[in-house]
Amino acid sequence: MQSATQKTISTINPSNGNEIKSYPLMSEDQVSQTIESCHKAFLSWRLQPLTERAEIIKKIGLELDKNKHQLAELMTLEMGKPLSQAIEEVELCVAICEFTAKQGPELLQDEKRRFGDGQTGYVSYCPIGVVYGIQPWNFPAYQVIRYSIANLMAGNGVLLKHASNVTGSAMLLEDIYARADLPAGLFAALYIDHDQSDRVIEHELIRGVTLTGSPDAGRLIAEKAGKNLKKTVMELGSNDAYIVLDDADIKNAVEQCVAGRVYNNGQTCVAAKRFIVVDSVYEQFKEHYVKAMQALTVGDPTSDDTDLGPMAREDLRDKLHDQVMNSVNKGAALLCGGEIPQTDGYYYPATVLENVEPGQPAYDDELFGPAASLIRAKDQDDALRIANDSDFGLGGAIFTKNTELARELATRYFDTGMVFINGFGVATPEMPFGGVKNSGYGREHGGFGMKEFVNIKSVMVMG
Repeated sequence: MQSATQKTISTINPSNGNEIKSYPLMSEDQVSQTIESCHKAFLSWRLQPLTERAEIIKKIGLELDKNKHQLAELMTLEMGKPLSQAIEEVELCVAICEFTAKQGPELLQDEKRRFGDGQTGYVSYCPIGVVYGIQPWNFPAYQVIRYSIANLMAGNGVLLKHASNVTGSAMLLEDIYARADLPAGLFAALYIDHDQSDRVIEHELIRGVTLTGSPDAGRLIAEKAGKNLKKTVMELGSNDAYIVLDDADIKNAVEQCVAGRVYNNGQTCVAAKRFIVVDSVYEQFKEHYVKAMQALTVGDPTSDDTDLGPMAREDLRDKLHDQVMNSVNKGAALLCGGEIPQTDGYYYPATVLENVEPGQPAYDDELFGPAASLIRAKDQDDALRIANDSDFGLGGAIFTKNTELARELATRYFDTGMVFINGFGVATPEMPFGGVKNSGYGREHGGFGMKEFVNIKSVMVMG
């Protein structure tokens, strides 16, 4: 029987503000037992051949696909993303499982090296133990899949602290993993508060910590883990710049920049946020961009006609509105949106600001919602200067017909972890994902995530 004083967490439907369900938090004993069970499962799992691990990963992908609509509908209910995008999210998760199952055994196999005096060396990618992931609400399935699947393939055990407002999604993912015959205890969600989470990081059986969240959260978690000498990966926020050069296909640039700003209701770390347009095409881009943003349909995220659903929580919506109004008070011009609608739910309209300058939240900070910042640049060099004038460095984009020039600018001058040329992207299993500066460190996807939490061991045969 639940104690009268037991703490609970609740999920809320952001479309109407109504409670979906309440869940009890774990006791300290339950948390300890879960950590110990995960470690025990790891001790057996680490000895399994890579091909057998891959078979289980493949099964997880199949179970995700089988339960795609159930999971997508639950994510939309809990955090408000359009249902079509929730389905796309699960499909990306399936692709991650397929990529990992196919490429993992080759990427993680021992490497043989010969060197002077007839010596032979072997490099082994050995699992380290239990990896603890602290994940956000904006992609309830993908954020979990991208770190857990890589670490399971590497032979580690995986624990999850998911955001409280997507607790139902965390529970369903646990169930899906179990249906795929993953050994009991090897992956488990912890339903805990922040104080309990700190104690998990300190636990002697936790060998690594990965966080996707804000820079402030990253500093706190990295400090806590660092004090306990735990390896960390930090995937943090950003203020991605999308540069439009004078020879860009304006129609395509507008379409991609609108999609990049409002995808997932604008709540994506690698979303387009600052639109830096050279002077010669600025007015043309602005005219079409504002019209396109005004034409978006805001409404029920389960409807096929909806382009933009509610933000995930009321406090997040209110923070975004404060950032917009603060920017306007400091000189930015509001071209559309910027008003909280008088309806149920946590909706916010597609919003566009111009005259955006340093000192305004729209220039300096991450606007985590459907609000875009238009910035005029003198030329190509000025656009790159503005793009790099940020504490963040996750992603960005360049629009130009000269793709060779764009590639050179992206490689040599754009200070980010990822650059898209003539398009908007979120993530793909085949390419590394991660940033620099306040956007964090470490990489996921592209095989790199499988080697973040392994002991790269040297074994040398001396004669």
